[in-house]
Amino acid sequence: MQSPSRDIRLRNCFSMLRHLLADHPSSRPDLAKKTGLSVATVSNLVTELIDLGVVVEAGLEDSGGGRPRMLLGPNTDGGVLIGVDVATTYVKFEAYDLALQVLFRIEEQVDLAEDTPEKLLDHIASGMAAVREVLADREILGLGVSLPGQVDVAGGISVSNPNWNWRDVAFKELLAERLGLDAPIYLDNSLKTVTAGELWFGDGLGVERLAVVVLGTGVGVGLAFDGKLYRGATNSAGEWGHTTIDPNGPVCRCGRRGCIEARIGAPGILRQWAAMGCDREWETQESAIEALAADWKTGEEPAVRTIEAVARDLALGVANFVNLVNPDLVVFTGWVSDALGEALLPELRRRLPDHVLESALGALRIKLDEQSRNMVILGAAALALEGHLNRIKSVGSRARL
Repeated sequence: MQSPSRDIRLRNCFSMLRHLLADHPSSRPDLAKKTGLSVATVSNLVTELIDLGVVVEAGLEDSGGGRPRMLLGPNTDGGVLIGVDVATTYVKFEAYDLALQVLFRIEEQVDLAEDTPEKLLDHIASGMAAVREVLADREILGLGVSLPGQVDVAGGISVSNPNWNWRDVAFKELLAERLGLDAPIYLDNSLKTVTAGELWFGDGLGVERLAVVVLGTGVGVGLAFDGKLYRGATNSAGEWGHTTIDPNGPVCRCGRRGCIEARIGAPGILRQWAAMGCDREWETQESAIEALAADWKTGEEPAVRTIEAVARDLALGVANFVNLVNPDLVVFTGWVSDALGEALLPELRRRLPDHVLESALGALRIKLDEQSRNMVILGAAALALEGHLNRIKSVGSRARL
């Protein structure tokens, strides 16, 4: 178990490195100002990161009459990180340098019938072979893999995956055996990886209390406090979609009744639209949600009433966790957010004052995710970067806090 002082040192290390990745080159005094750390602490951490090959000196900056300041940047010629996003219809790969810039990306298409661990392992192995061929001899520092469903991070187990009806699959062990990779593997679910992406490279940079709401086929909320993911006792923190807002409501895919996911996940939204009078059919959920957005824009009554109903349920659900954890920022992401966010967020903001404590509401910001990058894959790579730093026990050991 890590000591409290080491936890603080690593948190400081992560904070400083996040700011350096977001804005480089930067000097030690600049990083101290951005992070609120002392220059001495930053200097000690920088020394460790240079020793590890994560950070390099990148020239001098005129300090306005004094000694020139040494500028710092990520070591883009060093080792690489790989992020993998495993979903029901695809497996996406991105390889990054230590500035988290994409070196190579590839995508494997997955048939809906390919729902066994063996089939998914085939796709990951195929994609990784292509990635390793492009990377040649560059060292892989870590592989971050995002899976749907609940994941036991410590054990590397896919505990529950409703998309494929998996239960307690030792996926990390199977993947390590299949790849024969001389690098650690970090397995987590997409809710945690997208939150890590926002924390490192998105709207969550520098935010002390962050909530990331994912709206898609399922829904959930990723939480990060003081720059660190909040996982709960079993890594199931954030399963907000399975909190009850109506005990007499529709049956959720988890088997329980009245979950918020059954109301505002994509299938639930489309059921509400049908109940409002829409009798059309589409080939996919995605095309149906896009059609709902288009009808809302043109003022079609069933679509307008559906958005109002979904916003009402969304406000109840958001209010519950806002009153509970009092976040500074709530970011909405996911493909349903992308399609319907413009419609839902104004209604959400209008309704929240009826349900949220005044003090919590006054400190709250709500926004749509506007990142152009795939934050699920980027977050998986960020977890691999954190893991790389965690593995090296000397990080921060000379820092004076």
